Amino acid sequence: MKSYRKELTFNINSRRGFINITPKVESALRESGIREGILLCNPMHITASVFINDDESGLHRDFERLLERLAPEKPHSQYDHNGFEDNADAHLKRTLMGREAVVAVTDGRLDFGTWEQIFYGEFDGMRPKRVLVKIIGE
Repeated sequence: MKSYRKELTFNINSRRGFINITPKVESALRESGIREGILLCNPMHITASVFINDDESGLHRDFERLLERLAPEKPHSQYDHNGFEDNADAHLKRTLMGREAVVAVTDGRLDFGTWEQIFYGEFDGMRPKRVLVKIIGE
């Protein structure tokens, strides 16, 4: 069994946003040479998420509205965490969206269902953030 590790870097120029990272993850899978196994993809930051869903702009707006309703950014004073920082909402949004995606690798491809794609969700952006791709298999 072998393993492969790659870091991807993203910089969303706004506080929040979603990026379809499927092509970059597929590229890492090709680089790995692994044909059968498991792929893990997770942000290396506690205010970001990696998740699997449909690449549909209306759905992304729905995510944004839901997250803002459940963990509104402002007023910053509503959160005990906010003192020297103002990103408590980003921590909560990450918890709601989840930390990572795990995908089976079959015959050298991500073994997705119909419409599934991998997304990076940023909740405290405007600076470079890393995403880990770890692939284990043969």
